Amino acid sequence: MRSTVQNVMTTDVAAVNQNASFHTVAELLISRGVSGVPVLDDDNRVLGVVSEADLLAKEEFKERYYGDDYRPPLRARIRHTAGSEGSGYRKSLGETAGALMTSPAHVTTPGAAIVTAARLMDRHGVKRLPVVDPDGRLIGIVSRRDLIKVFLRRDQDIEQEVREALHGRADVAVTDAVVTLTGTYAERSHAVTAVRLAENIDGVVAVRDELAWKHDDIADLPMWGGA
Repeated sequence: MRSTVQNVMTTDVAAVNQNASFHTVAELLISRGVSGVPVLDDDNRVLGVVSEADLLAKEEFKERYYGDDYRPPLRARIRHTAGSEGSGYRKSLGETAGALMTSPAHVTTPGAAIVTAARLMDRHGVKRLPVVDPDGRLIGIVSRRDLIKVFLRRDQDIEQEVREALHGRADVAVTDAVVTLTGTYAERSHAVTAVRLAENIDGVVAVRDELAWKHDDIADLPMWGGA
């Protein structure tokens, strides 16, 4: 069985409405001990994510212009708005979650595979993904920490699932989530399939392939140089 986002996500989600004030967002981040929260419209649909970095943009640009009361000249404002730092400068002027957020948000669904969510986080360099229903409404959130829970399964549980997946056709031993397969298959292709099945079990860190076979049917295939 492959775990999905629904198996590990958190449903008690800290989130803010798009009209929430800067102060409200900051208080929520501190009180909940999180570094970012989803931003929602009035129908609970996810519009974006506001993070500590988004809030800190305000202080960053204040310091750059030598004090809280200093307003940069028009030329400087245009330069930052048009340049690579334009997004940060615009956020420094924001007063609500909607103005401060990064949008659109990268989201996932409850039925998505754990590996799919992990790849999405890695691709976009984010630490969490809002989980949405088919209408885009927030139903949970999944973090990197949630995803690694799958690797905390007991060795006994992993071993049982591997045995079931292989229908008892190989000897299975599991230590610290590393699976060792021993035994003999009639065909090499069956041994290869057994390793792949074991690798796909949730919680498996690695598979040590010590399987043998009686006939190398893979070498008999034309692409492998056979007749």
